[in-house]
This record gives sequence, C-alpha cells and structure tokens, in this order.
Amino acid sequence: MEEEVLIERLMKFGLTRQESLIYFCLYRNGALTGYETAKLTGISRSNVYSAISGLAEKGAALLLEGTSSKYMAVRLEEYTSDYLKHLQEHRKNLLLNAPKPVISQDGYVTIAGYSHILDKIHHMFEETEYRVYISASEETIGLFAEDIVPILREKKKFVLLTDGFEKIQAKLMKYISEKETEQIILYRTDKKDTQLRLIIDSKYVLTGELTGKREDTALYSAQPNFVNVFKEALHNEMELITIKSNLT
Repeated sequence: MEEEVLIERLMKFGLTRQESLIYFCLYRNGALTGYETAKLTGISRSNVYSAISGLAEKGAALLLEGTSSKYMAVRLEEYTSDYLKHLQEHRKNLLLNAPKPVISQDGYVTIAGYSHILDKIHHMFEETEYRVYISASEETIGLFAEDIVPILREKKKFVLLTDGFEKIQAKLMKYISEKETEQIILYRTDKKDTQLRLIIDSKYVLTGELTGKREDTALYSAQPNFVNVFKEALHNEMELITIKSNLT
C-alpha cells in the first residue's frame, strides 16, 4: 500500500499529516534521535521535535532516555486500539451527559457523499423497531448484509424490491441460516440502476443515488406527508410487480 494512503488512514486516528509521516519513519527505522528523523524525512528539526512531542502526548511515540534522546513509535496495533478505546469512553460520556436534542419532523435533509449516505443507512437499520421496506439493486443491498441480519433474527418485517436475491442470500447465510433468510418478503424487479429507496417503521425515508462517488446525494425525511406518499408509491410498485408476476 502506498505511504500516502497509509498516512491518510493513520490521520483518522487523531494525528496530523506531519505526525503521521514521522510516526511511520520511527515505525520503520526503530529508535531515532530528532536529528536522525529530520534527516530521513526532510522535515526541519524544530518541526520534527514539535511533531514528536505531539506523538508522545497522543500515546503514539515513546522517549528513550540515554546519552542522546531517542524516540520510538508505539506499536500500531497498540496505538490504534487505545485510540478506539478512549474514543468509546468519550462517546459514552457524551451520550450520557449531552442535552436532549430537539428533533424536527418537518424538514428534508440532504446527505452528500457516498460514505455519509452509507453511514446514515447503517444507523437507520440499527434503529429499526418494526419494519423495513427497501428498493435497490442486488449489488447495493449486499452492502448492508450485516445490518439486515439482526432485523431478521429479531423477526422484524423486511420487504425487499430488487433485481436479484441469490448473492444477497449467500452473504446473509454467512451469519444466519437459510430458513431465517426466507423471512424476507421479496419482490423481484428488472431495475438495475443506482437508485436506493428506504422506509423505516413507516416513519423515516431515505432516497438517493449510490454510485460510490463523493458526488452522491440522498434525501432523508421524517415528514409524515412525504413518508406516506413515498410509502404509497412503493406499495403501488409492489402491486404492479405482483400483477406482472401473475401474468407470466
């Protein structure tokens, strides 16, 4: 994997770009002085010492005492594990002490970016209480196999409109039995586009394009009238699929 990609990923764990670059220098070369690190990275000594100080403060580097001070990187497994553990602790504290949000049921929210849309869908599945209606291609549905599993295990209603089911079922059966997958109410369609439509508990709707690009957008709403119209349109599509199926 290219170093730039590694640096970008390490930055997700609370380090700056310069700290990440110096971390990998220490990680590859073992204990180094600030001077040696500066020479290997091409970063000025003052910036190296500043970055190493940041790494030490964040638990990603250790100072070895001796005739000349040397620094070594904390094992990647150890640093990332500790970071996630502390993040979970902060999350628990926030959830416990944050004020209750004022939730508006009237608005329409635009979610921009493929990864952000996926995140929202994951949370919607997670918060499902009674039922899910989803219309999307087999390939898109496969992205949410792990999210679908607890819904089926808890015997919540799951209605699926898609162009194929075999690959989805194979993914689901990595976690649950074939019998459990048979709980899905399946409507086979001919569509293979990138459109996704999702209704949760007849209360929340998300619809948008999922092409895998940053430019992807989706609309999310809990506005009752919009949800009802959206739900009726999906039911009409299901009836049409049933009629076509009976004619063939």
